[in-house]
Amino acid sequence: MKKLTRIKTGVVVMLIMLFFSNLQAQNEVRKNQYGKTVTRVAMNAEMRNGILTFESDDQNFKFWFDNRVFLDAAYFGGETLNPIGSGLNIRRARFAVKALLYKHWYGELDLDFAYAQMELKDLYIAYKGKNWNVKAGNFKESFSMETTTTSRYISFIERSLLAKMAPSRHLGFQANLWGEKYLLIGGLHFQEIGELEQITFSKDANKDNGINEGYSLTGRAVYRPIRKENMVLHLGVAGSYRTPKTDLEVPNSYRLSTRALTSINRKKYLDTDDILNVNYNTLLGAELAFSWKNIMFQSEYSMSNLTRFSNSPNAKFEGFYAQAGYILYGGSYVYDNAQGEFTQINRGKTWGDIELAFRYSYLNLNDFDAKIYGGAGEEFTFGVNYHVNNNVKLMLNYSYLNHDRFANGKGKLVIYKDENGIEYKDPMDVEIPAGEGGDDFGFISARIEIDF
Repeated sequence: MKKLTRIKTGVVVMLIMLFFSNLQAQNEVRKNQYGKTVTRVAMNAEMRNGILTFESDDQNFKFWFDNRVFLDAAYFGGETLNPIGSGLNIRRARFAVKALLYKHWYGELDLDFAYAQMELKDLYIAYKGKNWNVKAGNFKESFSMETTTTSRYISFIERSLLAKMAPSRHLGFQANLWGEKYLLIGGLHFQEIGELEQITFSKDANKDNGINEGYSLTGRAVYRPIRKENMVLHLGVAGSYRTPKTDLEVPNSYRLSTRALTSINRKKYLDTDDILNVNYNTLLGAELAFSWKNIMFQSEYSMSNLTRFSNSPNAKFEGFYAQAGYILYGGSYVYDNAQGEFTQINRGKTWGDIELAFRYSYLNLNDFDAKIYGGAGEEFTFGVNYHVNNNVKLMLNYSYLNHDRFANGKGKLVIYKDENGIEYKDPMDVEIPAGEGGDDFGFISARIEIDF
């Protein structure tokens, strides 16, 4: 008995010594690589919905990763006027780190390594209040509910044809204010710096010609007349005033173009080419969205108005999309007040949930009065998504694209073949029967996605 008592006493003494040893280690002075004494804060590590996160006990400091890999495939069956190769690629290979410092300061670094090259995504600094924030750096302008929604949570493998009309990431400053019923965002933005080519254009324009970078004023307002736990009605408007940027290859120009709903087919059927003598551009957008439990609807309309220098005619382009989703096994759609968009769904089963989705979109890049023939097209997409868990999603889409006779990819693509097998790329070279012309085709695409 005495021997057992001595063992217990020894164990207690060892635990006490270990406790004070750890306490002393925490109180020891530490210096960084520059020789400066640093403040030490203990961080707790845990997985939050599969995301590795470090956070202090007082929640004033937080550090986490936000990475994702998308493996995409597409199969093009049947005959097309322009041959399309089926294939497989890495659509996104994102590495991101995010940090909250001293409760209010936020920093983010987000890089993409897909296609064996690095592209800058979100790189910014923010100061956060309870229901507001301000930020500076490189990030998405607040225009279009679809475009600002992260690629992790969109319902289809690619965004609609309309998405390219909305500006994406640019250097700038932005302020956000939100409440239960409203969201207000305003920003001042400059050039795009995502790829090396854009940075080179901007530097050369400054060095060779002393051209100002150009700027954009972009704002968005959202009103939610219905906002309940499982229901939301979203009404939004957005606008942007834009002068030409120096990240473009041709100064004082503007170009709209988009690929065909997959990264596998690299052809751009809809393409205005470089429109010259642009003074400024105004964008207008309207948003309508609704969700109730496992049902979702989302739609947008956008219009781009180009004002050009005196001898060149002004131009206008427009488009819209409408989509709907339905979750089969008890899951529900989730809406984010601070962003004004749908986020990750709630799954209904332990094994996950299945989402069905349909989308129609239309984009018109023709302005016959301005003699700009960028083509027009519409898409129909059916999607099935298997939300396996918080980190893994499997997606399957069938898309059908219907292009008009002007959708010839800046004159590079065949838009009509006559009964003799003669191919035409210019719609002005041949009289095309009504309802014909343009390369129309369907294809199947799939994605394996992991976020971690």
